[in-house]
Amino acid sequence: MLAILKKEINAFFASPIGYLVIGIFLLLNGLFLWVFKGDFNILNYGFADLSPFFLLAPWILIFLIPAVTMRSFSDEKKQGTLELLLTKPISHTRIVLGKYFGALILILIALTPTILYIYTVIQLGNPQGNLDVGSTLGSYFGLFFLVASYTAIGIFTSTFTDNQIVAFISSVFICFLFYIGFEGIADFASSNFIDQLGMSLHYKSMSRGILDTRDILYFLSVTAFFIFITVKGIKNEKLQKKSWMQIVGVFATLFILNIAVNGIHKRFDLTEDSRYTLSPASLDILKDVESPIIIDVFLDGENFPSEFRRLQTETKQLLEEFASENPNIIFNFFNPLEDDANRDIIIEQLTQRGLTPMQMSIQENGSSTQAIIFPWALASYNNQTVTIPLIKNKIGSNQQELVSNSVQHLEYAFADGFSKLTKPKRRKIAILKGNQQLEDKYIADFVKKLGEYYLIAPFTLDSVAKQPQKTLEELNNFDLIISAKPTEAFTESEKLVLDQYTMNGGKSLWLIDAVAIEKDSLFNALGTSYAVHRDLNLTDFFFKYGARINPVLVASIYSAPITLAMGEGSQSQFQNLRWPYSPFGSSNSNHPIVNNLDLIKFDFANQIDTLKNNIKKTILLETAPLTRLESTPQKISLEVVTQEQKPIEFNSGKETLAVLLEGEFTSVYSNRMKPFKLANNRNNSKATKMVIIADGDVIENDVIKNVPQELGFDRWTGKNYGNKEFLLNIVNYLLDDNGLINIRSKEIAVAFLNQQKIAAEKTKWQLINIALPLVLLAIFGFSFNYFRKKKYSI
Repeated sequence: MLAILKKEINAFFASPIGYLVIGIFLLLNGLFLWVFKGDFNILNYGFADLSPFFLLAPWILIFLIPAVTMRSFSDEKKQGTLELLLTKPISHTRIVLGKYFGALILILIALTPTILYIYTVIQLGNPQGNLDVGSTLGSYFGLFFLVASYTAIGIFTSTFTDNQIVAFISSVFICFLFYIGFEGIADFASSNFIDQLGMSLHYKSMSRGILDTRDILYFLSVTAFFIFITVKGIKNEKLQKKSWMQIVGVFATLFILNIAVNGIHKRFDLTEDSRYTLSPASLDILKDVESPIIIDVFLDGENFPSEFRRLQTETKQLLEEFASENPNIIFNFFNPLEDDANRDIIIEQLTQRGLTPMQMSIQENGSSTQAIIFPWALASYNNQTVTIPLIKNKIGSNQQELVSNSVQHLEYAFADGFSKLTKPKRRKIAILKGNQQLEDKYIADFVKKLGEYYLIAPFTLDSVAKQPQKTLEELNNFDLIISAKPTEAFTESEKLVLDQYTMNGGKSLWLIDAVAIEKDSLFNALGTSYAVHRDLNLTDFFFKYGARINPVLVASIYSAPITLAMGEGSQSQFQNLRWPYSPFGSSNSNHPIVNNLDLIKFDFANQIDTLKNNIKKTILLETAPLTRLESTPQKISLEVVTQEQKPIEFNSGKETLAVLLEGEFTSVYSNRMKPFKLANNRNNSKATKMVIIADGDVIENDVIKNVPQELGFDRWTGKNYGNKEFLLNIVNYLLDDNGLINIRSKEIAVAFLNQQKIAAEKTKWQLINIALPLVLLAIFGFSFNYFRKKKYSI
């Protein structure tokens, strides 16, 4: 067997045809991957991975492997040496395996120079070395199993005839049929089962860096089956009935084994960030999907920038993961603007449904063109439909950062959409009234968004004075209370009811202004107003729980602008001017509430201190380091926009604006005189959560002509801040039993290439990846033939 293997390798490299075959393979790879424009060009692709190579390789190997294997047995037949070989004291199986492993080693030798591609991507990464090694290794595993199957098919077809060309064409046809043919039949017949019979589905899974026992068993089965029928068909004589029965028996055994393994398979995600492993919360949602969820993804079309093609690919791969867990997940990609005749009508219809189009810039051949895409998906289930955003934008982000944020957000976006469709509303939220909280129209946009997930109702504390016990019992029916910018002090009776609500495990979201000042109060003839302490009688309330809102104003250089009319009369113009009293809140934490979140806009925010007790405290939002605190009372003037903001004056460092409290709270009225008696009074709470935000304006949406506007959208600058998403994340986290919100803390890194380095060194890397493999092949060929001649010379 070893002698046959050596003979195959020697015969291949002793002939110029062997070097020609490998040389063409390396040259084609090099040109498609590094020179020719198109989807396979890694330099234009822009991402630090070898996906284009693993996408291209199966198609080139369809021709390379038959060229290597076509002479394996057909040449023996033509020269009349097959009968002599079969009489040797070696089994037919070992003869076939000798030929098979010889051809397999030749293919692996041809693939070895592609290691240069790994080195190149590592060097061109931004930052250098950001290649996902685990994913690349898994992809090479997938390529190896594909090569093994192709080689078995090639060896088999070489037993057909003594004509190498016929063997080559037959091998190409069968490899093509197995790789893509079943996929075409499956699309025509709408059958997932037929699709699983082809190599493409299994290879694409492995080429992402996922090793699944189903895929491995499939390739091993195909390889073993073709080797087995090669052993049976190695002779020129007609197969007997017994041999046919054995072939059918082996096929049936392998077929049944593959079906059986589907239910007990193991899966290994080799990617560094486990991007293709669904979170437990997603899996929990999928278990409840008992009828089809139809997903229409609009992210399709031609001439996409590479970043959006990547988002398209990641979206498809994620949906494939969902579909592999539950076959009721059915998705389709299509281009809504494909019909040019009705383009404007379609854009208008989709926009009316809330699917806002996105305009992107495409750079090509030194010119820039504009294109419109709809980065949305619609998911339908049992006559219900929800929209799913595919883009996760951040203020000031470029297209690369946009795609990175969006890819990280994808699983949560789809899981959240599926949850809306499959899980009925059962959690109840009370919007507190009675302490001069914000009017409904100023919180309308956020409440509307909450209504997609939860049951919402107003709740007033006015009845506490007369019926405290009944008020508490009714309040305990709610899972969460929200107090949005109260301006009237809470009585001790109201505080006791709220305290006991917390002791009974109720969650709460507090948006508190400890300083009384409104931006509208500045728009007077003098352009001034006074900020004074607002006493809500809640200091001891929050102090006992572990937090204190200080009646000071937070001013920061990093803040949202204010829009003012500058100039006289008809010459006046609206200008966006620096305004230190609208600080940005942000966080570097990977907590699910704030992970991958845009800037949060505050107005006249206050500062929070956390106190030592047994409660877990998580800082959700902070200001930038260049911040100062201003005590009250304080005169606030619009003239500050014309004054130079000196960084040296903003020396307070980061200040806390929002905090999450979790744990078992101690009652505010523990060991204190209570305003009235309550049944089942508790001094310690069940495990619960609370969020305190030191600004009530965070939840307030603009109102124009009595119509509520979108929360977080600044109509003067056109920027959309992350206020609504931040508040929604808080509510979801406080009420989330299945851990869906925790998907947001999953970190997925999208590795990019260094475009500046590519522009400066493009020719160098093209030569390395095209010429160097051919040079290495030439050196190998020269050395091989030199030592071969030396060994056999007289």
